[in-house]
Amino acid sequence: MFYIGIDSGTQSTKAVVLDLESGVLVAQASQAYDLIQGLPAGHLEQHPSDWIAAVRATVSDCLEQLGPRRSEVRGIGVSGQQHGLVVLDADDQVIRPAKLWCDTSTAAQCDQFAAAFGGKEGLIARSGNAILPGYTIPKLLWLKQNEPDHFKRIRSILLPHDYINFFLTGVKRMEFGDASGMGILNVRTREWDAGLIDFVDHSVHEMLPALGSSNAIHGTLLPALASEWGLPGDVVVSAGGGDNMMGAIGTGNIANGIITASFGTSGTLYGCAGKPIIDPEGEIAAFCDSTDHWLPLACTMNVTVVTEQVRGWFGWDLAEMERQIVSAPPAAGGVSFLPYLNGERTPNLPNGSGVIHGLNPATANPAHLMRAAMEGATLGLAYGLRRFDALGLTPGEIRLTGGGSNSAAWRQIAADVFGVPVVSLATAEGAGLGGAIQAARADGRGNYEDLCARLVSLDESTRCHPNADLVPLYRDKLDRQIALTTVLRESGLL
Repeated sequence: MFYIGIDSGTQSTKAVVLDLESGVLVAQASQAYDLIQGLPAGHLEQHPSDWIAAVRATVSDCLEQLGPRRSEVRGIGVSGQQHGLVVLDADDQVIRPAKLWCDTSTAAQCDQFAAAFGGKEGLIARSGNAILPGYTIPKLLWLKQNEPDHFKRIRSILLPHDYINFFLTGVKRMEFGDASGMGILNVRTREWDAGLIDFVDHSVHEMLPALGSSNAIHGTLLPALASEWGLPGDVVVSAGGGDNMMGAIGTGNIANGIITASFGTSGTLYGCAGKPIIDPEGEIAAFCDSTDHWLPLACTMNVTVVTEQVRGWFGWDLAEMERQIVSAPPAAGGVSFLPYLNGERTPNLPNGSGVIHGLNPATANPAHLMRAAMEGATLGLAYGLRRFDALGLTPGEIRLTGGGSNSAAWRQIAADVFGVPVVSLATAEGAGLGGAIQAARADGRGNYEDLCARLVSLDESTRCHPNADLVPLYRDKLDRQIALTTVLRESGLL
């Protein structure tokens, strides 16, 4: 029997088909799409219809690969980019494009929440999290203040993966994991915070869909879609979740002691906890996961976006980038690259910018710049790992996922920067695999422990151990990156 995992991200949607018996991904497909162009700085939006078109195309492609065996599909699980705001009218039509997780235009609205609720400390006391520009609820307040006519038309609020689930089933529902990134869920009790909701508008209570367990089935595939795709009429759609929550399942990160690092356009570092992990500094997000546990998470907005930018400067292919990186010395000869090209979430710099520091005649060359960019992006995640350690989360290994994990040079840099062994998964499609595994569980095919033990495989050929001589070098470089960031921020120059 087969289970489909859909991973709908910022750059593309991917679909995979898992053969539950063999554990093999027997079909894969992807379709890219773009951000809306021409928006003001900080505004990052997409048309939800692009996600739906990509879901249709990728699922259809996978089913073509299955041929007549498509009748063996039993379930679908959806992973979606977190925090995006999808607003529907009374006819369930999208009112305006979705504001995305990487949209930083809502800094003023975050300041308004902080002023009203006792600052960062007051917000964390209420819900477990500060309210940051990436989160969903400040986007809704922005909409009320900047597009009041659109706000008045809203009847439903959905997150990206919820909207895809709605397309698949006709059911509007939120599960605890993705919902905890909205900014209005008390992650300790898994209940909405009425005061935070009312601060936007009392009508928001009626806009929110039902909230419930991440382990519950979301619904059954609509008959029209089942007919279109040639699937059985009883295909289940699991609750789904945010991309990091589903990536946790797809990397076997479902128990204490494992940390996953995602090296994508943005970067995330997350683990599994049996209780809420609340960071008093608000730098580690206190999210729920999509297995009804908790998912402490650090997020940075600049990982492969930085390396791709620098690679583009010099017109290199990926192989040439690798050669250039290993030709430069560890720590890039003292060059620091503050990687805040898209602003930043950790540290909270919504209007931040990138900075290159420490150039001299020996280091002002492409190889040193490229290595400094890769190290800077990795050190951004290492800052989150340092906060994890302060909160009592110390990993024995870190599992890598995302496009950046395909780089052998980057894997070794990550091991040296993190100071623990790192290893990639046998498949790069962690979120899609997580969706398929969740769908199998929803269909009654076992628990997460057994399913992940059998279906999640590490690629031991990618395992890298830290070089003991380089760990302190990178610890010092992280200190320098933090110091540079602090000085420039406090001076109003970042």
